[in-house]
Amino acid sequence: MPKDAFTAVDAWVFDLDHTLYPPSARLFDLIEVRMTAYVMDALGVDRAEADRLRKHYWATHGTTLAGLMREHDVDPGPYLTDVHDIPMDSLTPDPDLAAQIRSLPGRRIVYTNGCVPYAERVLAARGLSGVFDAVYGVEDAGFQPKPDQAAFDTVFRKDGLTPATAAMFEDDARNLKVPHDMGMRTVHVAEARGTGRHIHFHTDDLSGFLARLI
Repeated sequence: MPKDAFTAVDAWVFDLDHTLYPPSARLFDLIEVRMTAYVMDALGVDRAEADRLRKHYWATHGTTLAGLMREHDVDPGPYLTDVHDIPMDSLTPDPDLAAQIRSLPGRRIVYTNGCVPYAERVLAARGLSGVFDAVYGVEDAGFQPKPDQAAFDTVFRKDGLTPATAAMFEDDARNLKVPHDMGMRTVHVAEARGTGRHIHFHTDDLSGFLARLI
């Protein structure tokens, strides 16, 4: 039973996109459209090239924003405001998930590669406002993205979190490697389990998984 592995956990870290809402909401599809448009405008390239660059930045730098900043010195502020300016119509409240997270013993935080204002809008649409003790975005990591070690170090230091007694829930398996190496329990939240020893547990039902821990 996974419960035994979490008895010492006193800090619960949750990614946002595709973790606290299902991929079927297709919210990130809207963000990707705006990302592509931003790359087209910022770099003066066509849509096909912008899509290629966006995928390259994600694979090489962790996020599109990190690639734009590192390779083209793009200002992150306007970018984050623009790409996250999307409707939340596809999201619905999840009272069961809210109850399960509230029941977790210790500190509960959100840590996303998006920005905090966007995260707060998502949480509100999911009925999760007030459930977490803190919400951290890429701006809190000095615009360094997960999976960079420096990003985790910065956010966890800011929060005062002790990795050895913390757990990380994340849909992107590569973002669990550093938390694993820091001593955290890791849970891959996705339809299919990722590969690698850095994934301790996998679930495609976050509420159900949390219910088994309480």
